Amino acid sequence: MGSGRVGTRCWAWRLTARLLLVACLLLPGAAAARSVELMPGVGTLALGPQVRYHHDPAGDEDADAVWNRVEHDALAPLPDGNGAFGFQSGAFWFHVRVVNHDPAETRWLLVQEYPLSDRVDVHVRRADGHAVTHAGGDHRPFTARSIRYRHPNFALDLPAGVPVDVLVRVESQSSMQVPLQLYTPSAFTEVSRDAQFAIGLYYGILLALFFYNLVLWLWLRDASYFWYLCHITAFGLVLFTLNGLGFEYLWPESPWLADHMVPISICLALIAMLQFSRTFLELPRRWPAGNRLLQALIAFFVLLGIASVWLPLRISTPLASRAVLIGVVGIVVATVVVLRRGYTPAKLLLLAWSAFLIGTAVFTLLAFGVLPKAFLTEYGVQIGSALEMLLLSIALGHRYAALRNENQRIVAETNQRLERKVAQRTQEVRSALLQLEEAHMRLRDSSRRDGLTGLYNRAWFQEAFALLSEQARIAGTPLALMMIDLDHFKAINDRHGHFAGDDCLRWAAHRIGRTLRPHDALLARFGGEEFVAAIPGEDPEGAAEIADTIRRALSQEPCPSGDLRIRVTASIGVHVMAPPHGERIETAFAVADRALYAAKASGRDCVEVAS
Repeated sequence: MGSGRVGTRCWAWRLTARLLLVACLLLPGAAAARSVELMPGVGTLALGPQVRYHHDPAGDEDADAVWNRVEHDALAPLPDGNGAFGFQSGAFWFHVRVVNHDPAETRWLLVQEYPLSDRVDVHVRRADGHAVTHAGGDHRPFTARSIRYRHPNFALDLPAGVPVDVLVRVESQSSMQVPLQLYTPSAFTEVSRDAQFAIGLYYGILLALFFYNLVLWLWLRDASYFWYLCHITAFGLVLFTLNGLGFEYLWPESPWLADHMVPISICLALIAMLQFSRTFLELPRRWPAGNRLLQALIAFFVLLGIASVWLPLRISTPLASRAVLIGVVGIVVATVVVLRRGYTPAKLLLLAWSAFLIGTAVFTLLAFGVLPKAFLTEYGVQIGSALEMLLLSIALGHRYAALRNENQRIVAETNQRLERKVAQRTQEVRSALLQLEEAHMRLRDSSRRDGLTGLYNRAWFQEAFALLSEQARIAGTPLALMMIDLDHFKAINDRHGHFAGDDCLRWAAHRIGRTLRPHDALLARFGGEEFVAAIPGEDPEGAAEIADTIRRALSQEPCPSGDLRIRVTASIGVHVMAPPHGERIETAFAVADRALYAAKASGRDCVEVAS
């Protein structure tokens, strides 16, 4: 009996404690927030109308302090149930009480339908004292999410008939948008499937346009198609980031990229848009002032994109978002001006940028909290950009057709002018060919002459000597070959300088040429201080006599060089090719060269005839 009474009193005490806790939660201060009633058959519910919030500008309040505010009814309702506050500092706290009346659905999913929030902390507390804390946001690993999905989501256990208080803390340098939704697992699967289908359809359109215009660019090599491809790629990256798909698929472990790719990708998209417009509208030719305007905007976005690597996100993202409107307005102004000047392809471009401007303006106003979050405001930029890219692709085709027609007209007019000028041009070409042939002959002769002495060079001599040797063989006459080398020429250069040496070479070439002129000889500068000569019809005695005449012509008088008088002597080797000229030309040169070295060995200033 005693133990039974004790057990009864303990059970009564626990029941009383629970009733008191429920009563505390239902005090006027705590009950001021309306409860969200989850009735059977409800699969999804927007929490905005029942959510109350508190702004912590410093971001230093903890959950206990805010729970205390909840108990004292110190939280305010959302303005018109709208959870978009624009770019704000600090942290925002959101509270809602949920009562589940469906015993068949106790597992629910809380989704924060904005993918760019940095930190999202969810504190769940039940009347029986059970408390759970979840953490999410793109500053935490993507694997921390309850379900692998682009929006932060948190699994909640909502027992039937038990009031559950949910406190959400959101802190972000991005736009403060907190559209909270509750889903059953089946409802979330259906909604996420539809959303993924819509996003997939959008990116499918982008990919189709990308590859279609890539083929056109590879075929036409038109710069407009290249910048259009850059625009599609960069803007696709912008939306991939804004939709949370970048954090899901590209950089799930990089909070830095999740934050900074927003302003950086926006800058890349605007650079490509502006450059495409410059090229498409032919601004350097059609409106130079507008071209300078767009170039200045391009420079601004380049600098902003670089600065976004270091700037805080609360500065770079709002600045890039506002600058988008400025860039698009600049493009629209340039398009209107060029259109008024008669450039018809600009009509489609103006329509495309107008659609994009409307979609971008809606998205920007949503980011700054001016417009509420709805389907058209959330996906306005996708709708506007899809229309814009379709229209731009059509505009490129229209522009290409116009350019092709213009080219055909120009080609026809050019052909007519060419036909009238054919006779005149033909005569001019013939005259020019004759002049060219004469110039070529002069150039050919110049290329075979030594620039210092004016004599022919070694290459010419070898060709001419081969012909002369063949003629002597046919005629059965001898052919004398002389190698002439100026003695101690290096000493002349070292003692009197290279200019004096050059004077000696010219003087020697003149003396040798004058001596050989009566003999119908070939004469060339062989290289350095060496000369070579070929004399037809001379036997060894006659060739030796001519060689000695050359030697005496050089040694009898000094060479004048300015105020100097320089004595110049020469050693000469002679070889006579007797009929029938069976030896090779290379052999003849070698024999004459040996005779020359024999003359040098005999004391120089002499003639040696090869045996």
